[in-house]
Amino acid sequence: PPTLSVFLNQWLAESVKPRVRPLTYASYEINVRKHINPSLGAIRMDQLGPEHVQRFMNAKLKEGFSAKSVTYMRQVLRTALNQATRWSLVTRNVATLVDAPRKERYQIHPLDPTEAKEFLRSISSHPMRALFMLALALGLRQGEVLGLRWQDVDLDRGVLRVRYQLQRIEGKLQLVEPKTESSRRSLALPRSLVEALRGRQLRQAEERRLAGTDWNESGLVFSSRIGAPLQATNVILAFRKALEDAGLPRRRFHDLRHSCATLLLVQGVSPRVVMEILGHSEIAMTMNTYTHVVPELRREAANRMEELLRD
Repeated sequence: PPTLSVFLNQWLAESVKPRVRPLTYASYEINVRKHINPSLGAIRMDQLGPEHVQRFMNAKLKEGFSAKSVTYMRQVLRTALNQATRWSLVTRNVATLVDAPRKERYQIHPLDPTEAKEFLRSISSHPMRALFMLALALGLRQGEVLGLRWQDVDLDRGVLRVRYQLQRIEGKLQLVEPKTESSRRSLALPRSLVEALRGRQLRQAEERRLAGTDWNESGLVFSSRIGAPLQATNVILAFRKALEDAGLPRRRFHDLRHSCATLLLVQGVSPRVVMEILGHSEIAMTMNTYTHVVPELRREAANRMEELLRD
């Protein structure tokens, strides 16, 4: 029987690469090359046991990797060994016999309504105003914002279609389709966002004029001064500086997406509608993420019921 590393390299080339998205393949390949093979690759397939997988996971946690990262490494190995059982290289999938590490629940820090208004007021003349507004008002992921093309925006009708994400794959920025069908969605644009995007159009036209022959036409709504895709790290740094200038605590860029969901739920928007706006595949995913809002929703429901009973 082959060693695990020989099998995994064959699995990546023959089973994974032909059928998955480039981004998924890249993440599988990196985890196999950097983590699984160096630790477990020398073990023969028929000698690989659950104790090896457990020791591997424990070691990665000790090295400082998050429970989420280690769970993903186990998931890659489990997926590969599922294929190994179908190819009759092993009789059981030992990765399924080991529990995933307990996940630490990330505390989200959405902007409350007062903070959201202060942030929007503070960025009124910011070059990335429309970008930040999209993430806050529509809950777009960073990759979705950076991968937005003008052909997917209809400002006259006030509609935006999420069709691509901008992702770095093997060191190169590329537009990739979203993983799930629910992530492909059409969203109605608030009027103030339409105005912000029209302003972005004018700014980009001026940048195109100034760049002249140096302009790189990407078709993207948000681009550099010469038309190239924006680097995610630069956007994050600009966001942190904008928060600081607004006198607000530091947050992750992704907290703008959380802010959108929280603000919608608190205003009484149906969880199912919020789910569709965010592009979640299940309503449970939406509500489990925003459990902190539930007590407020229950209080509001009780108040509305009181109004009904009192009348």
